Amino acid sequence: MIEFRNVSKSFWTGTRRKVILNNASFRVELGRSLGILAPNGTGKTTIIQMMAGLEQPDEGAITRTSRVSFPLGFMGGIAGKQSALENSRYIAKLYGLDPDYIESFCRWLCNLGEYFEMPVSTYSSGMKSRFTFALMLALDFDIYLIDEGMPSTGDVEFNRKAGGLLRERLKHATVVIVSHQAQTLEKFCRQAAVLKDGQLYMFDTLEEAKRLYDYSA
Repeated sequence: MIEFRNVSKSFWTGTRRKVILNNASFRVELGRSLGILAPNGTGKTTIIQMMAGLEQPDEGAITRTSRVSFPLGFMGGIAGKQSALENSRYIAKLYGLDPDYIESFCRWLCNLGEYFEMPVSTYSSGMKSRFTFALMLALDFDIYLIDEGMPSTGDVEFNRKAGGLLRERLKHATVVIVSHQAQTLEKFCRQAAVLKDGQLYMFDTLEEAKRLYDYSA
């Protein structure tokens, strides 16, 4: 479970204070994947990073009682000067997992060839996305955090393997996905919420959330 209790978060833009959440309280329960609809620039990524513990609230408390993934596409924990091989083995040790297994899994899924042993800073954005997604799937989480859907890649084989693995994981895990497009959420969840004016409005179905989202857009 992830629980937000009276959480407030805002940023100073230089001209005004931008409110992301204002005294918001909600829960993400295990077994109930959640989609969050919000226009670009309203704080979707900030909320995902708060769920992961990468951002702290200004006020209130966030409680995690489950294993929560880092956000899909997050590069903060990956050293650009190190190779995918070195990064995968280091992160495996951090999580107390078998480095040989994590390395082999990432090699198989990424299919980066010789680049797997080259610095991550030399990768294209698509290659970086494939590696971070592979790393997330290599680790075992109860809740997976996804910002704006699957990674952008033209690798059809990767999309097939990664999509199949994610669907298999979601039979036993929960996903939180944020997007400005309702169709992105349809593949992952039935329950949905709308981020509007610093509040997260929870609905039992995506259709109900879409009605508020379309009305207020």
